[in-house]
Amino acid sequence: MPHPDYDPQLATLVKEPPSGGGWLHEIKYDGYRIGCRIRGGRATLISRNGKDWTAAFPDIAAAAATLPMTNGLLDGEVCIVLPDGRTSFQMLQNAFSGGAAGGTLTYFVFDLLRLDGERLHALPLTERKARLKALVGRRQRGRVRYADHVAGDGRAFFEQACRLGLEGIISKRASEPYRSGRHGDWLKTKCVLAQEFVIGGFTDPEGSRAGIGALLIGYFDRKRLVFSGKVGTGFSHKVALDLRRQLEAIEQNGCPFDPPPERSIARAAHWVKPKLVGEVVFTEWTGDGKIRHPSFQGLRADKKPAEVRRERPSNWSG
Repeated sequence: MPHPDYDPQLATLVKEPPSGGGWLHEIKYDGYRIGCRIRGGRATLISRNGKDWTAAFPDIAAAAATLPMTNGLLDGEVCIVLPDGRTSFQMLQNAFSGGAAGGTLTYFVFDLLRLDGERLHALPLTERKARLKALVGRRQRGRVRYADHVAGDGRAFFEQACRLGLEGIISKRASEPYRSGRHGDWLKTKCVLAQEFVIGGFTDPEGSRAGIGALLIGYFDRKRLVFSGKVGTGFSHKVALDLRRQLEAIEQNGCPFDPPPERSIARAAHWVKPKLVGEVVFTEWTGDGKIRHPSFQGLRADKKPAEVRRERPSNWSG
């Protein structure tokens, strides 16, 4: 169920960004999508699936509460910003698990939906962002930062983002209101392939490794969990041990994948209930529907397993 205050607008994956006029283009941040409700000097952080995440990011909530408003609603992304300016979901997960963050916890705000009681959803994006910039300022330091944009040629901006090692860009129709859900006014173009997968099993470690050997992952096609491959890189020693603990708590006898993986994989597998979602980066999909060169980035507590589908770029053009 969506939160009564925050039901986010979502972006549609496309192969190429829009190149025509009428679009604003922003950096695609690699973190947690978070709405921020401010009332009477107190900030509440809300995840994209409607959960209260204020306790997860108390420093962000404290900083947002100091903004010059008494009643407001912001939309943005909580990230770890690395020294080179990139954001890293993997580093954000390290911070969650008690490891060194290796960067600065930051809330990039890119939309303003309510200001001192006035609902702004119906205003054009350009006007909402102008009011947001006036509220937050163009600060590039601190916990809460304005997410700037460029207007015009999305292709040039996308190519520059990829050269800088960023995840991709988000393109938004400049004149449109804010509408919850996914409908084509916001588009995302990725420099690297990355998406969420449901964890359906794991293998034991070999040699000196601890925790787990590999995760067995997949996505839902209607009610069927489709096997997508194994991912055995991307987790630290501490993360691997923590994953093992969480997975053993939901272990089951039967294989959750339909059809099950080939016998060489299945005979070494521990099966689990498909309750955990992880983010994985990879190079490509193979012809038989598996992912190549995957690397685990972290668990996604903000995504529901039943909603995880294989992301396919839309045929949208414009």
